Amino acid sequence: MILSDRDINKRIAQTDIVITSPDNDHHGNVNASSMDLRLGKYFKVYRHSHHAILDPADPEGFANLTDLITIDQPGQPFIVQPGEFILGVTLEKIKIADDLVARVEGRSSLGRLGIIIHSTAGFVDAGFEGTITLEITNINRMPVALYPGMRVCQLAFETMSSPADVPYHMKKTSKYQGQELPQESMINNDPELVRHHRHLKTNHVQTKQIDLPQSISTTRQC
Repeated sequence: MILSDRDINKRIAQTDIVITSPDNDHHGNVNASSMDLRLGKYFKVYRHSHHAILDPADPEGFANLTDLITIDQPGQPFIVQPGEFILGVTLEKIKIADDLVARVEGRSSLGRLGIIIHSTAGFVDAGFEGTITLEITNINRMPVALYPGMRVCQLAFETMSSPADVPYHMKKTSKYQGQELPQESMINNDPELVRHHRHLKTNHVQTKQIDLPQSISTTRQC
């Protein structure tokens, strides 16, 4: 069951939903059946010229995949180029109770500019705490400016049939609990891939790493 604005505010008052932000200016962002979240100032851009492929079974290859870009100057946008995929983060940090889940949805106003806010990771597990990493893609043929502090996505909350026995904050394999910056994929820590990598090392099997010329520029303008 999706929570209405009345129930969202009620669960906030009961601290089952906790929303915090640096400026504490998020209280008016509750809609009829969702809550708006704003874009943070941190972005991560993939180093395309350093890696030819992304191999989930290669933890060494997952190191230094991205550059962190911080937009500190008020009013300065981050320009998302056509076809570009970047990681952003919400300004707000959320914490949800063990009997609630949340779904991240993009805003239609940004969708009409060709901005996709999340690729597949729109589900927030019961008991999660942290900022939400946004998988942002520009499918427009024109660059699009995104401003830190602008409303960028919305959360819809749903009640579960009962509280989780092992909520996200208690799960041993939770990888993103407490995240604050945009967090790259940690799929290489999945147990099945860890076992696969261990098997390759034990049997001295090497995966071929293809490196592109270092002369290719990785600089960009925000």
